[in-house]
Amino acid sequence: MRSGFEKTIVNSWNEWDPLKHVIVGRADDCHIPPAEPALDAKVPEDSDMRGQWGRRPQETIDRANELLDNFADLLSKRGVRVDRPTPTDFSLPATTPDFHTQSQFGCMPPRDVLLTVGAEILEATMSYRCRWFEYLCYRPLMQQYWDEDPNFRHEAAPKPRLTNEDYHPDYLSDKIGVEKRLKWAAEKFFVTTEEEPLFDAADVLRFGRDLVVQHGFTTNLKGIEWLRRHFPDHRVHTVNFPGDPYPIHIDATFTPLRPGLILNNPQRRLPADQRSMFEKNGWDIVDAAQPAHNAPPPLCYSSTWLSMNVLVLDPKTVCVEKSEVYQADQMDKLGMNVIEVELRDAYAFGGGLHCCTADVYREGSCEDYFPNL
Repeated sequence: MRSGFEKTIVNSWNEWDPLKHVIVGRADDCHIPPAEPALDAKVPEDSDMRGQWGRRPQETIDRANELLDNFADLLSKRGVRVDRPTPTDFSLPATTPDFHTQSQFGCMPPRDVLLTVGAEILEATMSYRCRWFEYLCYRPLMQQYWDEDPNFRHEAAPKPRLTNEDYHPDYLSDKIGVEKRLKWAAEKFFVTTEEEPLFDAADVLRFGRDLVVQHGFTTNLKGIEWLRRHFPDHRVHTVNFPGDPYPIHIDATFTPLRPGLILNNPQRRLPADQRSMFEKNGWDIVDAAQPAHNAPPPLCYSSTWLSMNVLVLDPKTVCVEKSEVYQADQMDKLGMNVIEVELRDAYAFGGGLHCCTADVYREGSCEDYFPNL
């Protein structure tokens, strides 16, 4: 879909400037992947995902695509150019000289794979074997942007080997329990080791000159150091959230809405020593409203806190999932204009409104929002 923009511009420095061009994912052929170390560590012991793998039922794929298409249409009607990925055959195994897994995943959440910083779109390493080849779904778009925008930089982080050395075997038990998981999270002991740089793009939040990166299951310290060296003109800050027993991706935990305002998951508060950079620069960190649901949808990896996985269209406008009434009410009280978007039946395919999108172009430039560091 092209809506209002003929010329491609790749440029996005933060999570809130006016959105003009975005990628929205697809649910085609999405699979529940078979067991592998990174996946096993993420799936809760009591989850209905345990022991299941294979192609998702077609009726659920159709429903998810209906909602994603409606979301893409809504954005297009608001003057946002919307592009879509090209799904590959996710039933095929992912095989390299170092590992083999019997199927892949999907391409509903481009935010996991693609990190836009200024005129660059960076393909993340990924830390799940089943997602190693997911970047291929976005290559047709990357080639198009390359042809159309002479300033666009297409980068790819070094592909990891993802051998067993990348994962702590302690996490491979199905009887760890939440208490031990919380203890390990507080000790910054995660399923990923420091064998090689690992990061998912959805662990990175962009604040102009500053990048805030979560250390957890999907991003290790070597991955954060790789980002620091790759973006030498940026300040890269490591954060972690000890209250999260399954720390994967930052965007259901820490959500910037506009300069000076961030929502924080009240069950996973940013530690006091890591809040100082925000407090010294006048940022308010407020607890997010409670989710409207007590449990995730069937066969969903994510927690109920996808309620705060919102897409900011500009500093006064935000897309919130339609059933998340408490989150919408809080946004209204914070002075945001709320656009309700139905997406809950697509959650199981990779996440919420932020997850299923990836910025291409937001108006604005690189600013320093933390002058007092």
